[in-house]
Amino acid sequence: MKEFVNRQEELDFLEKEYQRDTSSLVILYGRRRVGKTELTNEFMKNKQAVYFLATEENETQNRISFKNIVADQTNNELLKNANVDSWDIIFNVWIDAPSNEKKLMVIDEFQYLGKANRAFPSVFQRIWDMMLKDRNVMVILCGSLISMMESQTLAYSSPLYGRRTGQIKLKQIPFRHYHKFFPNKSEKELIEYYSITGGIPKYIELFYDSKDIFEAIENNVLSKSSFLYDEPNFLLQREVSEVGSYFSVIKTIAAGNQKLSKIATTLELKQTGLTKYLKTLMDLDILEREVPITEDNPESCKRGLYKIRDNFMLFWFKFIFPNLNYIESGHTELAMKKIQANLVDAHIAYVYEDVCMEKMWELNVGGTWDFHFDKVGRWWDNNTEIDIVALDKEGGNIIFGECKYRTGKVGVDVLRELEVKSEQVAWKKGIRQSYFILFSINGFTDELTEFSKTRTNLILMS
Repeated sequence: MKEFVNRQEELDFLEKEYQRDTSSLVILYGRRRVGKTELTNEFMKNKQAVYFLATEENETQNRISFKNIVADQTNNELLKNANVDSWDIIFNVWIDAPSNEKKLMVIDEFQYLGKANRAFPSVFQRIWDMMLKDRNVMVILCGSLISMMESQTLAYSSPLYGRRTGQIKLKQIPFRHYHKFFPNKSEKELIEYYSITGGIPKYIELFYDSKDIFEAIENNVLSKSSFLYDEPNFLLQREVSEVGSYFSVIKTIAAGNQKLSKIATTLELKQTGLTKYLKTLMDLDILEREVPITEDNPESCKRGLYKIRDNFMLFWFKFIFPNLNYIESGHTELAMKKIQANLVDAHIAYVYEDVCMEKMWELNVGGTWDFHFDKVGRWWDNNTEIDIVALDKEGGNIIFGECKYRTGKVGVDVLRELEVKSEQVAWKKGIRQSYFILFSINGFTDELTEFSKTRTNLILMS
């Protein structure tokens, strides 16, 4: 990373935990590459900290590494030269070492310790209860295998359940911070890059030196030796056992089959047979289930659609997975032609809707309207779809929006079409106050710009 971007809320929370008068145990987890290690490194600056990275080696090898790190940090030659077969002894040396400030320990990839020894969460629970919880210490248990971290540290069945004083599930960096990575790029270029890398710091770092989005894709995704070429397989094989089945589900959704019934039909499975795959992929932040924003009971809504929320996974399953035969046979130029021809309409335009949705919240906080909406999302029925609908339940206000990522400027016709579609939304019809917002990557026609000056319920955003 060239610069540490965002994460101020998480840093503030960790600092608050560190300043507690009592001990603190924080669980920090999230998908690989999302920036957990960078966050802890930033937090550890200017603190008396021990950082230990667990590996997939056996428990003995991990304990030896941990012992050596603690011995170095505490300048304890006796510990360094000793053969230690107990974690308790190492933690005891660390906690008893002289210090004039709160002690901090980060155990990264904690789940590997539980993988090497299923009883390790119980071992650490005993150490926490007997040695650490009444001392002036802070421990951060960090991990990238979401399912294992949840089962080992957060689940009701975990020995550590109830011990934590806080937890952070680290998410991708929002688009509003993206310009800090690429200060010299235009808004359009930022959206192009974001549509592939999302808010994953490691992916963003790989795209720094490319002159445009297509060079970035060719160098970092299409090349068989590139870091991102097989990234989805790498991510999934550490979280699930049936990688092929999960690939099939994601591929089917990426192809446009978003209804549960359509996914099941395409895969020739019963809908009940898909439940575990969809739930796991949602837990991993790869999928999300959307319902029309006006629905009061999302869980029971039968119009739910499954959407790939991870930009890179969406891109990879749209453009790389279907073209693996070309790439593997050495004809990457054929795959690139398909990407160049379809990237905007089939991918970036959809990601642009998410960017606009994020901007809606910024406008909401900024007092753009004389009310504040409660929620925002998409709306659809069997015949109509609206990119953005925001609801102010208390005041009865509703905002309708369209997002246009296209070459030409947006004209009055788009507004008229949105107004017609808005009549299909039944929410508080007859008593509501309606507002409209249009997003356009290439601006608006002079006609629409002039017309907007006569409307107090219309906002144009480019």
